[in-house]
Amino acid sequence: MIVVERVRRRGAALEEAILQAAAEQLIESGYAGLTMDAVAKRAGTNKNALYRRWPDRLALGIAAYRQIARTVPPPDTGDLREDALEMLRRANRHWSSPLGAILRELLAAAGGATARLTDQSADAMAAPWLIILGRAIARGQASPEALHPRVATVAMVLLRNEFITRGTPTAPDDALVEIVDEVFLPLIRNRSPAR
Repeated sequence: MIVVERVRRRGAALEEAILQAAAEQLIESGYAGLTMDAVAKRAGTNKNALYRRWPDRLALGIAAYRQIARTVPPPDTGDLREDALEMLRRANRHWSSPLGAILRELLAAAGGATARLTDQSADAMAAPWLIILGRAIARGQASPEALHPRVATVAMVLLRNEFITRGTPTAPDDALVEIVDEVFLPLIRNRSPAR
């Protein structure tokens, strides 16, 4: 008789298994179908292991969403305006994709607590924009004063506002152009030192 010992996962290995199970559940069933029971069963653990790491299903859903949302390198067209437009167009496409639908469900579930979705990912959201601005500075298209996280992310914040206030899964391209031409680029130029 062969005895198979079940290896008990702990720490990072268990957390990874739980996040993978939650991500699969989100993709299959959306946030509405994400339950602690289903995730625990899929991960081969118990609910207590989930609750020790995430206080509720929304927190787990947010962590799982971050697990499946892939980071794509920022565009490098050689022009700040075109890079910014491409970043917004990518975000716009993502918002209307199946992953974007999951994000919209999570935002709705978070209600007024949208900071739960954005606080931990603020650095992640700023990073590609800071890269784009850094390249623009190197090309002489912006001054070093423009390299600030709040300045860098203003275009993305305005796009997110379009989604939230209009309640649509996509923004028209002219809104993206307006965000870049009427807000983002003037803000970058105004942060430049006097010539």
